[in-house]
Amino acid sequence: MVKPSAIRELHQLEHDPEVISFCGGYPDASLFPVENLREMYLSVISMDSMAFQYTHSQGDATLRQQIADRMRSEGVACDADSIVILQGAQQGLDFAGKMFIDEGDTVLVEAPTFLGALIAFNAYEPRYIGIPMDSHGVDPLALEATLQQESGIKFLYMIPDFQNPAGVTLSLERRRMLVDLANRYDFYIVEDSPYRDMRYSGPSVASIKSFDTQGRVIFLGSFSKSLVPGMRLGWAVANKEIVQNFAQLKQAADTQCSTINMKVASAYLKTFDHNRHVENIVKHYRHKRDVMMNTIADTFPNAVAYTRPDGGMFTWLTFPDGFDADQFLRSTLLPRAKVAYVPGIHFFGDTRHLPINNARLSFSACTDDAIVEGVRRMGLVLSSHLS
Repeated sequence: MVKPSAIRELHQLEHDPEVISFCGGYPDASLFPVENLREMYLSVISMDSMAFQYTHSQGDATLRQQIADRMRSEGVACDADSIVILQGAQQGLDFAGKMFIDEGDTVLVEAPTFLGALIAFNAYEPRYIGIPMDSHGVDPLALEATLQQESGIKFLYMIPDFQNPAGVTLSLERRRMLVDLANRYDFYIVEDSPYRDMRYSGPSVASIKSFDTQGRVIFLGSFSKSLVPGMRLGWAVANKEIVQNFAQLKQAADTQCSTINMKVASAYLKTFDHNRHVENIVKHYRHKRDVMMNTIADTFPNAVAYTRPDGGMFTWLTFPDGFDADQFLRSTLLPRAKVAYVPGIHFFGDTRHLPINNARLSFSACTDDAIVEGVRRMGLVLSSHLS
């Protein structure tokens, strides 16, 4: 049974004009290329009557080829037949759950991990084991220790680039190590990478999929952050057996993604310089990140640690031991400062040893003034509370 999201009420605060909310991981709508997309919709609708027709469950062939070309440019060996178009990368998480998980099966997740993945997998009632992380991502030694103790693990789910919620990036060496472990211990890796294009500092790191030699990595990509989320277009790159299984699940779930939206995305990629658009949004989000990081450094007490992400949308706060971030939010921060974050307890699949002293802040959709004012208010209340 799927339970309602524990943070739904927090996301509702996005619409409260009195509250500065750092809860939602939404892109900034001011960056959407509305005029370019309007032009493409008008062009597709007027020139291609097949845009109103059914198409293959695996997705528009031209768009799949364009995605394959982009993936190959990043070192991933694939072609159009290695790709299935999804209703956002979130649908890929649901399909992975449907395909691999039976009740009681073991799934490995980062600790902490993406709440949306837990919601997708929970429907299939797995047993989660959380793998600890540090500033370089998942700890491969802790992962191997778990693999030596556990059998029948279905897959490891992870976000290696600017992880949600922690903001950290898996190192290149560890990516190679994870593929080696998957080959030796016979499990799959679900590599969820919606933020991959959003790098603000540091060198790009090759995807885990680029090291895949045995077809054990399922890569999930998305246009939601780099283009617009409302078109609901993502993709999976996997071995062709998994792609065919995903296509069958797609046929059963919703037949296909919107033909019009796929053709418009394809026309947009052909007509406009998407890389230039990504460069522009990266510049915009880098500035927002820097505003939040600088304000935290200026206003938070030293007892509060935080991550400085090289990309993505999030920073992860760690309060002193014994600090209850959920209770503090509800009893102190919201009523006194009118500021909201997502307590860290919601991002752990393995709840046996649940830490209570973390929180996630998102900077992506807030204005500069809101970031500065919200973080300043938090700093004042935290300084008083921790003194």
